[in-house]
Parts: sequence; C-alpha cells; structure tokens
Amino acid sequence: QVQLVESGGGLVQAGGSLRLSCAVSGLTFSAWTMGWFRQAPGKEREFVAAISWRGGSTYYADSVKGRFTISRDNAKKTLYVQMNSLKPEDTAIYYCAAGGGGLYSSADYAYWGQGTQVTVSS
Repeated sequence: QVQLVESGGGLVQAGGSLRLSCAVSGLTFSAWTMGWFRQAPGKEREFVAAISWRGGSTYYADSVKGRFTISRDNAKKTLYVQMNSLKPEDTAIYYCAAGGGGLYSSADYAYWGQGTQVTVSS
C-alpha cells in the first residue's frame, strides 16, 4: 500500500521559515513525480512545487518561486519543502502527492497524503 505522511506544519510568523516533510512508502520512486500542493479555506487546491524522483528536476509555482525549495532524500524515502519568507497568504493545508504524468494539476497525481497545517501570522 502506498503511504504518504506529511509532517512539520505549524504556526510561524510572517517572514519566518518552516520545513515540511513527507515520508513515502510503497512507491517506486524512479517512476513517480512528487509534488506539494496546498489548499486554503474556501480555495481550490493549488500547485506549489514538484520534483522528479528519476531526474531530480524541480518546478515551482510563481507565487513561491525564490522562497520555497523542494527536495528529496531517496535513502530516507522522504520529500521535503523548505519554506522561507513565509507570508500570511501561504496559510493552508499542505499536501504531498505522487504522480506519473503532468506536474501542475492535482489531477496529475494519483496518491495523496493527509496534509499538514501551515499557519502564517501577520
């Protein structure tokens, strides 16, 4: 069974930093793209960042480019996103996901974690 478990969320002040982790199991990592999405109350789930397990290429939404860094550790089977210079608009539930096709749409991802709450105070 595929499992994706996020951790590292919490409350942080604007301008602060946070690192989220996603522990992955039951997945052949070379065959899957990993991504981070977020969903704020009343908003649709939106793409944040993605990384190819096979190629190591990274991709970012314009809203987080330069502030967030996605990475992975194959030995630990863990996906990360380092979030710096956080803004109140970054407040959302953050989800990690595994997909094999496109990068930017939630429909491109087949497996999802339960999410971790990130709250950025002003």
